Amino acid sequence: MPSVCLYFQVHQPYRLRRYSYFDVANATGYFDDKLNRSIMERVARQCYLPANEALLRAMRAHAGAFKVAFSVSGTAIEQMRLYAPDALESFRALAATGHVEFLGETYYHSLASLFDRDEFEAQVRLHSDIIEQEFGQRPRVFRNTELIYNNEIGRLVGELGFRAVMIEGVKDVLGWRSPNFVYRVAGAATKLLPRNFKLSDDIAFRFTQGDGVEAGPLTPHRYAARLHELTGNADLVGLFLDYETFGEHHGGDIGVINFLEELPRHVLAHKEWRFCMPSEAARYLHPVSDLSFSRVTSWADTERDASAWCGNTMQQGALAALYDRPSLYSEADVQAFDMAVARETWRRLQTSDHFYYMSTKGDADGAVHRHFSPFESPYDGFVAYMNVLKDIRARSREVTAGRHSRIASNE
Repeated sequence: MPSVCLYFQVHQPYRLRRYSYFDVANATGYFDDKLNRSIMERVARQCYLPANEALLRAMRAHAGAFKVAFSVSGTAIEQMRLYAPDALESFRALAATGHVEFLGETYYHSLASLFDRDEFEAQVRLHSDIIEQEFGQRPRVFRNTELIYNNEIGRLVGELGFRAVMIEGVKDVLGWRSPNFVYRVAGAATKLLPRNFKLSDDIAFRFTQGDGVEAGPLTPHRYAARLHELTGNADLVGLFLDYETFGEHHGGDIGVINFLEELPRHVLAHKEWRFCMPSEAARYLHPVSDLSFSRVTSWADTERDASAWCGNTMQQGALAALYDRPSLYSEADVQAFDMAVARETWRRLQTSDHFYYMSTKGDADGAVHRHFSPFESPYDGFVAYMNVLKDIRARSREVTAGRHSRIASNE
């Protein structure tokens, strides 16, 4: 019996303000609170609240047959607490149905899996804690930031106790294999749940283009028919999407939220099809083979790699400076440093979006990067980011110098 695994990413970063050279050593307000509030309130109004209501109606209508999964970053939860508590409450209402699974990820939606194993593990634990606190679930399936994955990440996630990992169904990795089956981490027991990027992107990016047969926006009837064509050739169809697709990226006035609500009815009209949560897929579906990754993959951009965040010298320089902690502060002064500038700031600076804004790609990928960036150019984003790191470094040195001065005066 083939299953649809419908999963949504929910994430909002703490965007930096235009922190200039003249702010260094003079101002500690790194983040643009006004902009962050404005965006969270808008997205909650246009997406989270109406889409959650649509999902809730669909779950009630189908008496447990319709199920979905969410990955909600810690920074998104924090900002919902601050700026859109009604949106957070609507996610709690979905959790209470028993038909929604919340996945694990890094609390700060970071790239730590590529640069700092200890920090990665710490953020995963922090995220599991806040998910359990807010929604009463301890995540059992892992979804890394932007589906970033390689063999090492797969093994590490298994060691952390997760049953499965969500991955991008990248063509050059899959080869002749189909994305519509469950696989296994090479040399481990952890299962891999691939994303069918074509069917997912038909909703995320091509919704208004229809399906090539009928003009106008994609309809749930036609889309479900395409899924049903896979009967006999699929165990699991992973439809993984940014949740903002519904009402934010595509306006609610073109019917995208209605599409979300009506899709379950059309999928379930075929007696052999069902919906399942990722942990159910991990528990009941057998992997068809191991799957080894010779490179880092993700769901971003045409390359489906890490170049969206690490592809140019600005991004690489910023990442090197960020993860070179000894240059930011002395380990001997961690407690004092935390009191002065807070480890929280350093962790917020790990959020992948900051590096996404520094991308200099062109064509369609570049247009997407520019659309989400609060800065006028990648260089502006880089300068603001590096100025913040410069300020942190300067304040850390002040703390260290003060500590040494106090020690000397007491001798």
